[in-house]
Amino acid sequence: MGARAALVTGGSSGIGLAIARALGEDGYGVTISARREDKLEATATELREAGLDVQAQPANVVSEDDIKALVAVHRERFGRLDVLVNNAGVGIGGAIADAETKKLDMQLDVNLRAVYLMTRECIPMLKQAGAEHGKALVANTASIAGKYGQGWLAAYSATKFGVVGLTQALHKEHGHDGIQATALCPGFVSTAMTDWVEGVEKDQMIQPEDIAEAIRYLLRTSRACFVPELQFIRAGDAL
Repeated sequence: MGARAALVTGGSSGIGLAIARALGEDGYGVTISARREDKLEATATELREAGLDVQAQPANVVSEDDIKALVAVHRERFGRLDVLVNNAGVGIGGAIADAETKKLDMQLDVNLRAVYLMTRECIPMLKQAGAEHGKALVANTASIAGKYGQGWLAAYSATKFGVVGLTQALHKEHGHDGIQATALCPGFVSTAMTDWVEGVEKDQMIQPEDIAEAIRYLLRTSRACFVPELQFIRAGDAL
């Protein structure tokens, strides 16, 4: 068996970066992707300087062509895919009554459609890995807003509920192929996406490394242990 490989979207910062770093430290070859090429390449350079086997491929996940190109670049470099992390996402707040269609469509396209298309394009490689070792993993970054609908984040909540449902359906379709699918459902995580949050300091939020450790846990469980979702609640918050 060759070295295992992972693909992480939204990998230039925050949760995606923490996961990519953890997988690289654990010996995975990693492809990271994000929309901004300059920031992505700077991140890849940082990880390479730490001795990790990382390649960067910019992609706008709204584009089906970019998604297909990303998967092709990963396949050409590593030849296999053991872990897919669908982490790219966007959240735009506001009341339902005031929502702009353009902003609604952006969240649907990035948070749900792209997860579906990325997964579809990666299934052949994931099935090969699942047949080899029975533990190919698809981890989809959802949100606690995908478990409990949040006012003024209605579109975001709806897309994340969709991610949870898609994750469940994927496991039903491909669990017998050795593919395990888990939805990650965190509350506020200390990333740029939560800069707007008032009254909660960054050091009081869930840390990106907490999510990365969850990926490590999922990869260490037995083939017989399927974890459909993980919820991450900030200490002190009520459910």
